[in-house]
Amino acid sequence: MTPWQEGSDVTTTPQTAPDTSPERADEPKSPWRWVKWAALGLVALVLLGYAAIFIYANVINDSPDKLDSGDLSEALVESTIAADAATESAPDVTAQVATTAPADDPVAAPAVEGFDGAWAPTTASEFGYRVDEVLAGVNVTAVGRGNDITGELTIEGATATSLDVVIDVATIESDDGRRDGQFRGRIMETDQFPTATFSLTSPIDFGALPADGEQITATATGDLTLHGVTREVTFELTAEATADRIGVLGNIPVLFSDYDIDNPSFGAVTTEDDGLLEFVLVFERP
Repeated sequence: MTPWQEGSDVTTTPQTAPDTSPERADEPKSPWRWVKWAALGLVALVLLGYAAIFIYANVINDSPDKLDSGDLSEALVESTIAADAATESAPDVTAQVATTAPADDPVAAPAVEGFDGAWAPTTASEFGYRVDEVLAGVNVTAVGRGNDITGELTIEGATATSLDVVIDVATIESDDGRRDGQFRGRIMETDQFPTATFSLTSPIDFGALPADGEQITATATGDLTLHGVTREVTFELTAEATADRIGVLGNIPVLFSDYDIDNPSFGAVTTEDDGLLEFVLVFERP
């Protein structure tokens, strides 16, 4: 017989085993715990969404600056360089003309000085819209640009006697295809109104021909047609010229309701009731 058996003065205390009864293991958790996790998840989603919008507005959405006098000069220079490069790559027939044409032949005569005559817009032109947006509380500037333009500018002395241009609205693009879809669809309805036009209604007197590289300003008045609606507009125009190019810079404030254009606001995107039509147009002799 051991000391732990009969007659022993040592007593033992039974150890309590963990309560693993099915009733306790299956006890339901408080419903408030699920509500708390759901609330935390919702807050996290909101914060992630706002962070994504902030990154888009300040990093990804790289809207170009407003067109200015520097863009006008740059467009003229780039247009001239491109034209010179095209001329250099073309067959040289100047020498043949010079040796075969009589001295009084018009082909051999020097070009007329000044800018008198007709001028056509080139693809070096740039135009489009600028509209302020609020994307879920974050300020964004929406900018769309294009260069599909036709028309004619007529110059007599230092006066622009006529200017008529037609632009293809559907070719204007921004940095976001979704915005472009809205612009061409419900906003500008380009299937129904594919073009925008401007026609000068009063001559523009610049006072004097600009020297090479000089910029001069004047006021222009004409009829602007957007979305099938025509309104008279008056705005400041800046002109610059080289030996064979004429460039003009300007912008026209546009109140959407004046042209039966619905406010572009959509979903989480809120826009102002107006925007800016801006342009740099480069002309050459046709």
